[in-house]
Amino acid sequence: MENLPTMPNNTRSSQSVTMQIVMVVFPGFLLQDAAGPLQVFSMADQEAEKSGRGPRYRLRTVSTSGGLITSGCGLAVQTEVLPRPASLKSATLFVAGGDGTAIAMQDKRLIRWLQASAHHLARCGSICTGAFVLAQAGLLDGRCAVTHWQDAPLFQRLFPQVTMLDDAIYVRDGHFYTSAGVTTGIDLSLALVEADHDRALSLRVAKRMVVPFRRAGGQRQFSAALLAQGDDDQALQARLAQWLLPRLKQAISVADMAQAMSMSARTLHRHLITATGQSPARFLMRLRLERACQLMEAGKTPLKQLVRQTGFGSEYNLRRSLQQQLGVSPGDYLSRFGASRQRA
Repeated sequence: MENLPTMPNNTRSSQSVTMQIVMVVFPGFLLQDAAGPLQVFSMADQEAEKSGRGPRYRLRTVSTSGGLITSGCGLAVQTEVLPRPASLKSATLFVAGGDGTAIAMQDKRLIRWLQASAHHLARCGSICTGAFVLAQAGLLDGRCAVTHWQDAPLFQRLFPQVTMLDDAIYVRDGHFYTSAGVTTGIDLSLALVEADHDRALSLRVAKRMVVPFRRAGGQRQFSAALLAQGDDDQALQARLAQWLLPRLKQAISVADMAQAMSMSARTLHRHLITATGQSPARFLMRLRLERACQLMEAGKTPLKQLVRQTGFGSEYNLRRSLQQQLGVSPGDYLSRFGASRQRA
């Protein structure tokens, strides 16, 4: 499993190559899931044309029936009927997500087409809950993947054979790519443009779209501390986060957390699972990991001191947590999202 995509170097230098970008949609798809990535590749073509560089992208939007397909927000897009799998040799394919995902998962023609097409593709990916469709086709079995954080627990129940990295922005495993919620399809597409062309061209596209070239939050898909600022139903989570944040460097047990919240450990566990889907221990770990990521991004704290301040106890524990949750090592995270990299 890897988090950054690569393509052969000869792809970058070839001016005559045309790469197909195929977006699969269905009734009720999320418009941004499809439009965001396609816009990235369209602008990449425009920027590449200015310098006479290749490859070029051929954008296609396809569906089982073809014709106009209405998105979840009511806007419809014109689509082609699913092309012959053999015509997709070396293409990049994405499956959009959206409220219509559950119905798309039951579209036997679409599922069979994805299964037949997968081995022809250079890259096969999903945006947001499109990962459910790829998993339904069996294409993610034994692989690592990501989807929208709200849907990750359901995904794990439906597809236990897939390893869910629910904190990642996007994940690559072999030639399969999955991205998290909505706008993360733009993050993934910018990375693919960088792989096909170079960093400079991808950066120009990001500037034109007024989006971060590298998301400031690193690969953390959402913040446990931020979620704790939600509605009244999450009051316990908010109080617990408020109590934990200034004490992260300390050794904290579930019993300590329960006592601070004036309840039994069992009651605390039950309420947190209901509100967040996380156990108290996992909630604490995520707060520690988020603090560690913030310190690494700031780039001012030596690693040994960072480990002490966040309560991980050892560099091994920090490394293990980063690998499990984000699929990267501390060194990888620093090189990608540290302050020196951001300044560069």
